[in-house]
Amino acid sequence: MNFVLQRSFLLSALAFGVTTGLAIPAPKRLQLLLESEMDGTRQSEMPILLPCCYDGLTARLVARSGFEATFMTGFGVSAVNGYPDTQLVSYGEMQNAASIVAEGLSSTSLEMNRPPIPCIADGDTGYGNAVNVKRTVFGYARADMAGIMIEDQVAPKRCGHVAGKSVISFDEAVQRVKAACDARDEYSSQFGEGSGPLILARTDALKTDGFDAAIERCLAFREAGCDMTFLEAPESREQMEEYCRRVSGAKLANMLEQGSTPILPPQELKRMGYTMAAYPLTLLSASIKSMTASLERIQKGIATDDIISSFADTKDAVGFTKYGSEEQRYKTD
Repeated sequence: MNFVLQRSFLLSALAFGVTTGLAIPAPKRLQLLLESEMDGTRQSEMPILLPCCYDGLTARLVARSGFEATFMTGFGVSAVNGYPDTQLVSYGEMQNAASIVAEGLSSTSLEMNRPPIPCIADGDTGYGNAVNVKRTVFGYARADMAGIMIEDQVAPKRCGHVAGKSVISFDEAVQRVKAACDARDEYSSQFGEGSGPLILARTDALKTDGFDAAIERCLAFREAGCDMTFLEAPESREQMEEYCRRVSGAKLANMLEQGSTPILPPQELKRMGYTMAAYPLTLLSASIKSMTASLERIQKGIATDDIISSFADTKDAVGFTKYGSEEQRYKTD
């Protein structure tokens, strides 16, 4: 079977939940998805959409909604731990969050009888020097993450759309990405082809050093071996289009509502040349608004039935339906 036919077969198997008799690692599933988008065999007028999750429940909701992949947002993980996205959450906490997300995706895949959707996880700055970056990649791989984002901010980093960020030097940034790529390859050499997380290399240099300097970093990251690039916080359609023209490979658009980047329809992002579109805070912001409204009603003694999910839907969303069927399956009396 030639490569194109083999990939088509594997993608069809993934799409319809068909078992191929082969264990396909999460990074390989992500790679196949990216390749199908870039070569036009993925039949969609939109790029790969990545609603961002941050815990087991949000991972389940994304998967249950039928999306092809997701992204674990560091902003969200920080938020549910009670902190802003300023790297107050440690590597160990982020790795644990990745494991919880993987559990949520796995449990949902069993309910839906299809493989888990791949997840790219926020690896921040790698939590130290180049050696720390390699450990971070290995740790996320063990948490079953399909990809990891590594960025060029100075630690402690912060959300790319807030004030006060700075970036490391060009050479150090390239070495950081190179270390991540080496770790990807070393993990695959130990645990099998396609098992090492794909590397999403992010630059925040546009805000600090200018557009051309940021593009230069993206190009250098590609030379260093990254699988995907992410130019953070472009401020116009023109910058987004030029980035897509000048940088090869898979590219991520970050659709942060009320952030620095124009929010464009997915169809337009695809026409520009974006491979993926992430929605980093949509679920978190929606939940904050909904919970705040519910709390206000409770405080005023007003019923909340009309603004919350039914108890039956809530139980189903968290997994009670599957649990009940499994309980009956192993019942002994």
